[in-house]
Amino acid sequence: MRNKRETSNHDFYQFRTRIFARIAAMMFGAVTGIYLLYVYVLRGNFANRVVDFLHKQFHMDYVSANKVYRYLIRNHIELVFAVSIVALFLVIFRIYLNRFTKYFLEINNGMDVLLQEHAEDVSLSGELSAIEKKMNQVKNTLEKRKLDMQMAEQRKRDLVMYLAHDLKTPLASVIGYLNLLRDEGEISEELREKYLSVSLDKAERLEILINEFFEIARFNFSDLVLQYGRINLTRLLEQLVYEFRPMLQEKNLQCRLEAPPDIMLKCDADKIQRVFDNILRNAVLYSYEESSIEIIAQGQEENVVVRFINRGDTIPAEKLARIFEQFYRLDAARSTATGGAGLGLAIAKEIVEAHGGTITAESGNEESVFTVMIPKE
Repeated sequence: MRNKRETSNHDFYQFRTRIFARIAAMMFGAVTGIYLLYVYVLRGNFANRVVDFLHKQFHMDYVSANKVYRYLIRNHIELVFAVSIVALFLVIFRIYLNRFTKYFLEINNGMDVLLQEHAEDVSLSGELSAIEKKMNQVKNTLEKRKLDMQMAEQRKRDLVMYLAHDLKTPLASVIGYLNLLRDEGEISEELREKYLSVSLDKAERLEILINEFFEIARFNFSDLVLQYGRINLTRLLEQLVYEFRPMLQEKNLQCRLEAPPDIMLKCDADKIQRVFDNILRNAVLYSYEESSIEIIAQGQEENVVVRFINRGDTIPAEKLARIFEQFYRLDAARSTATGGAGLGLAIAKEIVEAHGGTITAESGNEESVFTVMIPKE
């Protein structure tokens, strides 16, 4: 915090110096003006000049001109002097204010640039370089967010299109096999079982695709509310591995859990379970067949750390940097029959961060590691 304050003070050093210099110049001008008023009005030939002016311009004799001077000015010299000083201050302050408000005009113009699309970077006076830097950072951040939103929306539209297209195939199969079962009066029990099995598989695929549609539709964490409670994390992970047995067997995968007997954690149990479910599902999806997945849980002093390690193709660095983005799919060519909507890891990240934790991914040498760290309390 102190370093940040010191950096901020350094950034505005030039601006403070310029303001101080102008205030000093204003004070010097005011003092000089007062001195000149004192010398030329109170102690100079000001009276003679006024009398001479009245004599020449209004054709008054010197005696009458002198009386007018004494009546209007000399008898009220303190008031005239005070008014002159105030007028002098107002003139100097007005000049200073005009120069000072120039900064606000520059900042206002810079904010207009922030609202413009495809505009050049904000450019301000040298003494406002710190503000210029901040405004350009805001401009770049806003542009990046807008681009990210556009890319996410485009990916979402593409996924909806792919899902809608993929809905047709299993639906057509279900209808076709059901028609066969209805129309063929005499059919062997073996063939009937085959038709029913295929119809069931396609119907289950339809359910998955429809769930993907719902997932996309309700992906909004602005109202994410956590229901905290204390859970035994070890038991939760054991249950998770047990539930994944059928999915693991499809690829002949082994899943090994390494965790102390009782790791206690204060969290939203349902949402944390969803985090681990999404990560393990992703690990199964991208693991080599007949390989193994390791889940290692550790209870530290203030945090709980859970690592998911699987063997599979190394994830390139550019894809690894975007793996937690909404609707980003690691393998864009993978059909929705084998891949999801690209929301699982994005959802996991949102939930973990809502708990005050972090989730990271590493990949190298055909091994990927997803690490979740969550505060115990």
